[in-house]
Amino acid sequence: MRKDIIFGIRPVIEAVEAGREIDRVFLRNGLQGSLAQSLLNLLRQREVPFQFVPVEKLNRISRINHQGVIAMISAITWYDVAQIIPALYENGETPFLLVLDGITDVRNFGAVARTALCGGVHAIVVPAKGSAMAGPDAIKTSAGALHTIPVCRAQSLPEAVRFLKESGLKIIAATEKAEILYHEAGMGGPAALVMGSEEKGISPAVLELADMTVKIPVSGPVKSLNVSAAAAVLIYEIARQRG
Repeated sequence: MRKDIIFGIRPVIEAVEAGREIDRVFLRNGLQGSLAQSLLNLLRQREVPFQFVPVEKLNRISRINHQGVIAMISAITWYDVAQIIPALYENGETPFLLVLDGITDVRNFGAVARTALCGGVHAIVVPAKGSAMAGPDAIKTSAGALHTIPVCRAQSLPEAVRFLKESGLKIIAATEKAEILYHEAGMGGPAALVMGSEEKGISPAVLELADMTVKIPVSGPVKSLNVSAAAAVLIYEIARQRG
């Protein structure tokens, strides 16, 4: 029996009430009933990410009688960015955060986390929905970095970025549409680097909060770097400027 999942409506309710670290809950499309509604209300109250999916997806995860509900246990502890920033300032640190907008590939997530830890990033911020799960593959690719660097899960990524901005961090968005080359931009001081997915880029609601946009020059037929490679370039340039 897999140890990284909890199946069944009541066991998932009990796990959430007990404060278990849950990455995501999958619910069968059309799930109904008073107990299912109680679970939904609890998930919303505790801000646990959930997603309605076809029953075939649930059956691929587990053939055990799941009652239309499967919870994926998180391999990491989630943090609150609203607590991270004040603690950094109190410790005399100059905050450096990484915001990942829509990075859904677990290996990219793990690789970026590894680079972030090595490059002096204090914490990573990801959205509760539309982000890679912090499972075994992500942990392995990160070489254990995801067990060390704090990862903050935000119910609203724009609100989290706005909080960072109001906390004195310069919001630096990486986009191929930028006019400023990354090595020509002043990126020292408190900063939050925002990286978007390779398919969709940074969401408009987050991009409009940016204090500056920067790009990495590329040549040849391929017009952009893999997100983990791009993050490495920018993280280390910011680290260099921070001294």
